[in-house]
Amino acid sequence: MGFTMGLNLLLLMAMVATNILSLYHLSSTIQSPTPPNTAVPDHLLRQLQTIRATINHLTRHHPPPPRAAAASSADLLLYSRLSPIASSCHNHPDLLNKYMTYTPFSLCPADADDVAESLILRGCHPLPRRRCFSRTPQKPTSSLSHDAFPPSLPDQNVIWDKYACKSFSCLNRRGLSSGFDFSHELSNFMTYKSELDLPIPQFFQIAKAAGAVLRLGLDVGGGTGTFAARMKLYNVTVVTTTMNFGSPNNEAVALRGLVPLHVPLQQRFPVFDGVLDLVRCGHAVNRWIPVTALEFLLYDADRVLRGGGYLWLDHFFSKGVDLEKVFGPLIGKLGLSPDELQASGLLSS
Repeated sequence: MGFTMGLNLLLLMAMVATNILSLYHLSSTIQSPTPPNTAVPDHLLRQLQTIRATINHLTRHHPPPPRAAAASSADLLLYSRLSPIASSCHNHPDLLNKYMTYTPFSLCPADADDVAESLILRGCHPLPRRRCFSRTPQKPTSSLSHDAFPPSLPDQNVIWDKYACKSFSCLNRRGLSSGFDFSHELSNFMTYKSELDLPIPQFFQIAKAAGAVLRLGLDVGGGTGTFAARMKLYNVTVVTTTMNFGSPNNEAVALRGLVPLHVPLQQRFPVFDGVLDLVRCGHAVNRWIPVTALEFLLYDADRVLRGGGYLWLDHFFSKGVDLEKVFGPLIGKLGLSPDELQASGLLSS
């Protein structure tokens, strides 16, 4: 009996001593000096922390949906919610509530387009889906021209209630910069009008000399679609991202037989990786964009471009000091040297 108790006591002491040694080893490992961190800019760390905090917040408040029932088809790949909503939408509850106030299975509210664009410009994209019918013109013409530079566009194919102008002729009187005077637009991108211009024929010569093929492109902030219309004549398919901003830009692009994408600049391009030959950034992409947003946009353009594709920054306006200290290093991350930036007509005041 005494021997058994002594043996048990010895085993207990050995187990306690082992645990104490393990704790000591663990504490010494934790307190040991850590290797020096790599030089990561503070602003990038803050951005990553913000992104992680947002993801944690969303996962806490929006648990993952339950697994699909066993009775579901094995070919069903859509496991997500039917109506995804961007997290930024919650920052604008009044607009979001107005957008989602509608009668199901009937016409959407008359101001739905204005509210939708207001939400999109505030980062609420994609918008939640709705079960209502979009409004269409009462008597649209069915005889649409295949000419991307028609003499005029049919007024009856646009709902003008939400616009200050009530016709395309009214928009033409606003000035040549509006992009609705197609007789003037016909000469755009074809000749040198300033030292910053790169005419399309010259661009094709550059691509030909490099042995590059141009078939598919994306025009970012393309207004009424003139660049896509011109490239169409060269058998190059270009999709145009554009917002309306009080004018029927999306309607005009479609009436010209082109494809408009109602996508803001801060939105990820809805294009697969490495499939485009060309991404052109027009006047909408400029120095007024916050630097972080511009950096994400440029990396997204790089994402969708195939190897050997072209990123065309068209008339990027910047002061010389900002180009040297801000935009030059930013764009240089994509592999362009300062000489290449200046040769591309990027430097402007």
